[in-house]
Amino acid sequence: MVEARRVVVKVGSSSLTTAAGGLDADRVDALVDVLASVRGSGTGASAGPAGRPDKEIVLVSSGAIAAGLAPLGLASRPRDLARQQAAASVGQGLLVARYTASFARYGVRVGQVLLTSDDVSRRAHYRNAYRTLDQLLAMGALPVVNENDTVATDEIRFGDNDRLAALVAHLVRADLLVLLSDVDGLYDGDPRTPGATLLTEVGGPEDLAGVTIGSAGKAGVGTGGMVTKVEAARIAAEAGIPVVLTSAVHAADALAGRPTGTHFHRTGKRSADRLLWLAHASTPRGALRLDAGAVRAVTERHSSLLPAGVTAVDGDFVAGDPVDLLDEAGHAVARGLVNFDARELPRLLGRSTRDLAVELGPAYEREVVHRDDLVLLRP
Repeated sequence: MVEARRVVVKVGSSSLTTAAGGLDADRVDALVDVLASVRGSGTGASAGPAGRPDKEIVLVSSGAIAAGLAPLGLASRPRDLARQQAAASVGQGLLVARYTASFARYGVRVGQVLLTSDDVSRRAHYRNAYRTLDQLLAMGALPVVNENDTVATDEIRFGDNDRLAALVAHLVRADLLVLLSDVDGLYDGDPRTPGATLLTEVGGPEDLAGVTIGSAGKAGVGTGGMVTKVEAARIAAEAGIPVVLTSAVHAADALAGRPTGTHFHRTGKRSADRLLWLAHASTPRGALRLDAGAVRAVTERHSSLLPAGVTAVDGDFVAGDPVDLLDEAGHAVARGLVNFDARELPRLLGRSTRDLAVELGPAYEREVVHRDDLVLLRP
């Protein structure tokens, strides 16, 4: 962790805002003080190419919706999507303006990057997101990433910024993910209960057996809670990225490698593909039911899905949408980006691509889901 060169830091709404819903300038400045100090000037022993900082920081920041509540006269976070989007529209400008002003005290430029899951589960959009973030870092700027709540619909939402942070860490090939909260780590029970013990190390899922994980935070302005943070830590750890979960007031300790909070060790190897996004950031728009042979081809031989192996189509989707692939018992075994609209598929089912090409033209001599756009799901 001390040697981590590229770090993703996620901070939640409750660590940035007041209970009434406005931005807390002192809290924002305190976080920026830490990040700017850790980031360095580019002249330290660990500095990279000329002009680049000692550590590259990507900040995934919640707070847009919460920041927009008070200016719009809302007493609490609205439940309906339309008013959430309106609050985000007002609050996102306030949030990035506050970061811009605060980082300017250290001569650090801020670049805003707003994402939806659609932006990064599709191949071309994924490459664009990576190039933008990598170029911002190369030019010495500090990216501030948030979900694009102003346009995100229920179907294309990440749902929480903890998961977004884990996926951004994978996207930018980070060396470390730091999740900052209003709780100082993961406990084996409710931390307000006497006798609850802080778990300082998590080596794998087995270390969480019997642990009671709480939901939303006490401030009531965020969407996550400890459940989403543990899930985010699992995603990152499986992608080969270590994770520190601690409170925002201990951010300096976490980024300096000093003992604090809960350390989730790597459980998998780093990969450079976008399929992690497809598995964890996409919402299926429909499903394809497969026969036994197609299930084996997809799961064991890692083959593309052909029309001959599809027995039924569920849902209303268009080409390029994510769909789940179901076995004969109805269990999702994989997810992929489909190459046909739902209305096109029924007349293709059970037929070979060669026959389809002869009857319908060469455009139909292709896979329903290509193996490069397909990821297996955990049982």
